[in-house]
Amino acid sequence: MKSKWYELKSKAIELRKQGFSMNMIENRYGIARSTLSGWFKNIKLTLAQKRKLLQNSRIALVAARKKAVLWHNAQKEKRLQEAIDGALKTLKSINLNDQNILELALAMLYMGEGSKKTDETAIGSSNPLILKLFLAILINTYNIDIKKIRCELGLRADQDPEKMKRFWARILKLPLSNFKQVNIDKRTVGSKTYPHYKGVCQIRYGNVAIQRKLIYLSNLFCQKVIGKNLGVWRSG
Repeated sequence: MKSKWYELKSKAIELRKQGFSMNMIENRYGIARSTLSGWFKNIKLTLAQKRKLLQNSRIALVAARKKAVLWHNAQKEKRLQEAIDGALKTLKSINLNDQNILELALAMLYMGEGSKKTDETAIGSSNPLILKLFLAILINTYNIDIKKIRCELGLRADQDPEKMKRFWARILKLPLSNFKQVNIDKRTVGSKTYPHYKGVCQIRYGNVAIQRKLIYLSNLFCQKVIGKNLGVWRSG
């Protein structure tokens, strides 16, 4: 009984002699690998044909790798978009005009990044977004005097203090006069700083009462959430 691919046998054999791999022929015609193996077992390839087969195999491997990279990139983009959509959905359900929510967000930020050992409300970071959020909520929630905010920079040895002051003043929308102190890390002498790194900016406001409230608010919130869910964990 003839195979359903019998009419393609001569074409497949010709491609094999031209240096095409079984995988390439299988993909082109949909012929089963077992059938191709039977057709090709008695084919004696010349040295030139073997070289051509090896070359085609390498080309196919490169193409397969490129295809795999494109697939993985597409999957990554899909997962990132799903994360963005999920974040936007959550934000849509939150009232960003609610001062209680904003103060709680500030308290949680302070719990992770804020200073707890000084008699002031202070936070330091190299990430402008963190500092901008801190200032936005602090100013709007507590109606503080911007002129009383003090900013301190921690820089590497090859960074220009005046240039970095101007950068942070512009990015945080604060008066340049608020930037008083600059500390240079002497351990970095002789090493080059990456262009994107602008040092660490410490924002200080001489009001310990705000710090105390933020710390108590963040801790009590955590305890309340944990207590509420503890029974669920135990029952599970």
